[in-house]
Amino acid sequence: MGVTEQAGPSEWVGRSEHPVGVGPWQGSWPTGEHYDPELLEHGDRRNVADAYRYWRREAIVADVDSRRHPFHVAIENFQHDHNIGTVVRTANAFAAAAVHIVGKRRWNRRGAMVTDRYQHLHHQPDGAALTEFATEHGLAVVAVDNAPTAEPLETVSLPRDCVLVFGQEGPGISQAARQNAALVVSIAQFGTTRSINAGVAAGIVMHTWIQQHADLRTAW
Repeated sequence: MGVTEQAGPSEWVGRSEHPVGVGPWQGSWPTGEHYDPELLEHGDRRNVADAYRYWRREAIVADVDSRRHPFHVAIENFQHDHNIGTVVRTANAFAAAAVHIVGKRRWNRRGAMVTDRYQHLHHQPDGAALTEFATEHGLAVVAVDNAPTAEPLETVSLPRDCVLVFGQEGPGISQAARQNAALVVSIAQFGTTRSINAGVAAGIVMHTWIQQHADLRTAW
């Protein structure tokens, strides 16, 4: 697959006077089907880790698939939440198994910074469909909500195989998601705000899973 197919203008980072990434490959080209000839010839300015420079997109996804973590992320999208892109980007950084968009299918991809091209995404029409998916795949549903009955994230052990469910900005998690959850956790807060930004909360909970279950020797 060539550059125009796999990357597109939106995937290039710093395309102006301060380009990032790498230029054309210098010297004899490396061998291997994972390399993209057009990237080797023209350079690779995509928003990818250095270890994946010059790789075809399909090869990158396949490599991440070989070591993805067994947690899924779900975010409710009933009001076109602008945080979804941030959640997808963070899930990609932590190599989540998949991200589930619950509710409206369309979402604002700007915040994802093109990481959605490397992250498995699923659409679930409602919470019942998400719960059915979780049951079929042996995943515990963990809802993140600041309800008084929630268990503190800082003291709980998250299930290894799970779906971390986040509500949208403002109304928070839906009643249906809360009722279908095997575990409800909250993030400790010490200031005046009643809730943390949904994208930030997702990052905190995902990183907690990483601290508890991931093999840090495999991190970049």
